[in-house]
Amino acid sequence: MSLKFSIEIPLGVPTPGEFQTLEAVAEMGAALENSGFEAAFVTDHPSPDTHWLHQGMGHDASDPFAALAFLGSVTHRLKLQTNIIVAGYRNPFLLAKCAATVQTFTGGRLILGLGAGYQKVEFDALGSDFKRRGKLFDEALEVLRLAWKGGPVSFKGMDFDAVEVEPRPAPSTPPQIWIGGSSEAAQIRAGKYGDGWCPIFASPGMSASNKAVAITSLDDLKERMARVEEVRASEGRTGPFELSAGPPMKVGWFGKGDVNAYVDALGEFAEAGVTWVGALAPHDSRAQFIEAVEWYDSEVIAKFR
Repeated sequence: MSLKFSIEIPLGVPTPGEFQTLEAVAEMGAALENSGFEAAFVTDHPSPDTHWLHQGMGHDASDPFAALAFLGSVTHRLKLQTNIIVAGYRNPFLLAKCAATVQTFTGGRLILGLGAGYQKVEFDALGSDFKRRGKLFDEALEVLRLAWKGGPVSFKGMDFDAVEVEPRPAPSTPPQIWIGGSSEAAQIRAGKYGDGWCPIFASPGMSASNKAVAITSLDDLKERMARVEEVRASEGRTGPFELSAGPPMKVGWFGKGDVNAYVDALGEFAEAGVTWVGALAPHDSRAQFIEAVEWYDSEVIAKFR
């Protein structure tokens, strides 16, 4: 069985000097390049709710495209993943431009994970309509493909009217689009538009809206993936497709848990069709993050080489 692994790189943690310097990015990037990780990911929260940020699942975030551009400049093989960009936060032509620029300057290493979003406070701060987030997402998915093809584009959107515009750069290989979320709408988008799907499992502390649609078991994941495959078949889409998901259990970092049980669970996920797994490493300091990368590589990734 074969699995690829991605890890969140903590470029948004506001600890002075630990993460948000070029030296830090270079050091963490080098550790990842020397490991078995195939990709590193960042998230997207331009104006998060302050209560959410300091409680439960709240987490800091730098601008994803700027952060990945820095990471791409100090690495050579590592894929650069957004997990995830909220499609409705940006005009789709701006979104296409940012993604195409990173894709071009990094030699085609971008994986563009996209989602509908769930923080109304953040939508309001950005002047976007939370109630239309699904429609904004679908609109963005159509525009992205058009913008990356090259040549003139005309598209009448809900809030814009593009007439004979020509977005550049037009990357020779467009970024992969992975659809985030576990809802029925996310399954349909993944099948219709996506090159991959990254659903989420239920976990303590997640928002009520996410928990209501989150996956609860491996059997549940299989059933929802079957729905994605149905949509792909109905759309005549037969190319490669990635499924990124991991078991909802503790890794056992640094031997403080049953890492063997985690590895066994990963094997079951791989047998069910999962192709990528994402990891969230402890990172009280840069040194701890690098130690976690090396530990996970030897204790987990090595079992799947």
